Amino acid sequence: MTVLLNVSDLRKSYGALKVTDSVDLQVEEGMLHALIGPNGAGKTTLISQLSGQLRPDSGHVVYDGKDVTHLSMPQRVRRGLARSFQITSILPSLSLLENVAVAAQARDGSSFRFLRAAAAEAALNDEAMRCLAEVGLSAAPHRLAGSVSHGEKRQLEIAIALATRPRMLLLDEPLAGTGPQESEILVEVMQRLKGRVTMLLIEHDMDAVFALADRISVLVYGRVAAEGSPEHIRTDPKVRAAYLGEEEGAA
Repeated sequence: MTVLLNVSDLRKSYGALKVTDSVDLQVEEGMLHALIGPNGAGKTTLISQLSGQLRPDSGHVVYDGKDVTHLSMPQRVRRGLARSFQITSILPSLSLLENVAVAAQARDGSSFRFLRAAAAEAALNDEAMRCLAEVGLSAAPHRLAGSVSHGEKRQLEIAIALATRPRMLLLDEPLAGTGPQESEILVEVMQRLKGRVTMLLIEHDMDAVFALADRISVLVYGRVAAEGSPEHIRTDPKVRAAYLGEEEGAA
């Protein structure tokens, strides 16, 4: 298997607090690699460094064989590395179709001065519709994004990321705040994308993680404490003590 993302000795501190502490991580192409850990483990800070939103103090992020540590988020997106956010980031006054078309437009370096014109262009319109269909939102593409349910906003956010034509998706808690039916739909979306797009998934829903992941890394206090197949992680005593046992006990 080809290693698409290779993270080595990545560090980020705020004063005396080490949020990511010498993180090493490899994600193989075509895999859905889950990153789990308790609250405060540094997961979102890590994914922010991988996406280019946050600059690490030291270490390296190598994507597709090239060091992208110092590249901006837009530069990484143009190379095929896209992120969806823990908190939905959409344009609520635009339609579903327009939101996705704008992302496709921005991917090609077009200006954001003509937001509403984006969905009027045939090529952008067709591509946006394909992305909406991928996530199950093509039935009513002209609904305003601000009017749809929380789960549909999550679906839309993945469609927006897909519009950038990613080779790899960084998914930051896509199931956060969703109900059982919404979660089921989102899991189905990720299942459909598996094998076609490499994914690094941060998620607290352990049922979803074990249903989806090919490989799992466990982050505790900013460090990768364990890594392996879902079966290995599920039965690892250190993992259960550090994280899974805590989750079961809190039920």
